[in-house]
Amino acid sequence: MTGALFQLSFYLAAPFWLLMILAPNWRPTARVAASPLTVLPVLVVYLMMAVPVFPELWDAVRSPDIDTFRELMALANGAGAIWAQVIAWDLLLGQWMYLEGRRLGISPLVMGPLLVLTILLSPFGLLIFLALRAARKPGARPGNSVPDRVGRTTP
Repeated sequence: MTGALFQLSFYLAAPFWLLMILAPNWRPTARVAASPLTVLPVLVVYLMMAVPVFPELWDAVRSPDIDTFRELMALANGAGAIWAQVIAWDLLLGQWMYLEGRRLGISPLVMGPLLVLTILLSPFGLLIFLALRAARKPGARPGNSVPDRVGRTTP
């Protein structure tokens, strides 16, 4: 069961990544990416794995040290819960990068590979994106509007 949940956490996030990478200019993609609710299914998986090891998880975050964290990661549900947490946060990070890239007018041909790198190694993807972002002038290019929370588009 834990192995299936481990894999499920990625499969629940994958459609959102695919939208941002393969259909970046499709209007619904920006609306989906603007919602933090995309991570809810992954967080449900997280809870399913974290609850059974909650005492060990609590020990690892209450008083963090490498040995306590190693003990948590040695448990299948502990490793699975941490994985689901990483998947959820990476998805939120990817959504922010996608929206920020649109706002700055960064080409989808640049953002696509950068989002793939973020899926695989999010700290590297984020660092490259932050450097790219710092080099760009703020302000969206025409046609790169981003929907606000109620669906209105803003530049």
